[in-house]
Amino acid sequence: MAMDGGTMDNHILSSKLALTWFIGGCLLSASLLGFYFGFPSASHVFSFGKRKKKGPIRVYMDGCFDMMHYGHCNALRQARALGDQLVVGVVSDAEIIVNKGPPVTPLHERMIMVNAVKWVDEVISDAPYAITEEFMNKLFNEYQIDYIIHGDDPCLLPDGSDAYALAKKAGRYKQIKRTEGVSSTDIVGRMLLCVRERASGDSHKTHNHSSLQRQFSHGHNQKMEDGGSGSGTRISHFLPTSRRIVQFSNGKGPGPDARIIYIDGAFDLFHAGHVEILRVARELGDFLLVGIHTDQTVSTNRGAHRPIMNLHERSLSVLACRYVDEVIIGAPWVVSKDMITTFNISLVVHGTVAENSDFWKVDDNPYAAPISMGIYREIESPLDVTTTTIIRRIVANHESYQKRNEKKAESERRYYEDKTYVCDD
Repeated sequence: MAMDGGTMDNHILSSKLALTWFIGGCLLSASLLGFYFGFPSASHVFSFGKRKKKGPIRVYMDGCFDMMHYGHCNALRQARALGDQLVVGVVSDAEIIVNKGPPVTPLHERMIMVNAVKWVDEVISDAPYAITEEFMNKLFNEYQIDYIIHGDDPCLLPDGSDAYALAKKAGRYKQIKRTEGVSSTDIVGRMLLCVRERASGDSHKTHNHSSLQRQFSHGHNQKMEDGGSGSGTRISHFLPTSRRIVQFSNGKGPGPDARIIYIDGAFDLFHAGHVEILRVARELGDFLLVGIHTDQTVSTNRGAHRPIMNLHERSLSVLACRYVDEVIIGAPWVVSKDMITTFNISLVVHGTVAENSDFWKVDDNPYAAPISMGIYREIESPLDVTTTTIIRRIVANHESYQKRNEKKAESERRYYEDKTYVCDD
């Protein structure tokens, strides 16, 4: 029996509705069974997709953080700005040896340095050099990481592959601007330059070394500019700006009744020994003021080959430390009564482990004023590490570091040739 058009349309519509209900019922049943028996859900299977959960955005950044400097600190500052909580992975000594050669600073010292950076919320020890699928799963599920962060400079494994390829493929990778003008390779190069000039035995070279080192520290290496090999590293192009200092500063002064602690020094090659004495000093009061001596003052009192890092570089490293509230950039060598009054200093401290502990033997003791006022105290240094300790490590293994620097020079050259503008916050 034939059906008219209206009857046919109603039959088709009824069939579609029945099919829709059937499919919907199957999906609902499957979901309930999956929930009951613990089958993986779609959101679990595709856990590498875009962020779904509510709550704080947690970002992850890893690194060797060997010879930690203000460039590392600025990278961590930028990474922290991309989320609410920053988790930092510190690569193990063994992984660094395999991928880059021996580290200058051991893991426990690097952990002290990273933990002290004021933008860091949590630290993971013994992180792998490359982000494996297993470790990435651990980051996303155990540490609740939303994004993995790295600089715009390439990070390649010994086989030439990208260390962050998996994170990029998962769509959970974000990039920040590299801080130009400094790198661990560059700092090692500066020290190797000092070692070569000292070892040359040439009195003329030794006499001129101060200016040569200062040129290298400020971004002018004549050998490299003339086409020579220099130290095997690119010229340092550190360009200090007031904006960078503001970014690193706390922006808050002491309260009217604050107990202000003052400690001064060169803080050259800012290291774990510096961090630990600053931590102890901060515990003595409410506000820690740190005086950083000028390059000329450091050279006069420590020798022509010092400082390795210039005043602005040293200031940024100290400002990044969570125990420091304020710095005096270019602090005087002598702590005068007028200075104590100007900054309302309650206590002047000095560590037991220091590059210069002979000030007691000279007539012009730089701490004479606070001593006479009864506000000077020598405090026990938690670590027996100084700038000289770091330099001696380089000297003891200088051939390995020289080879590493020469290898790194090629990747540095490619980065600068191919780099494009990346916005800095």
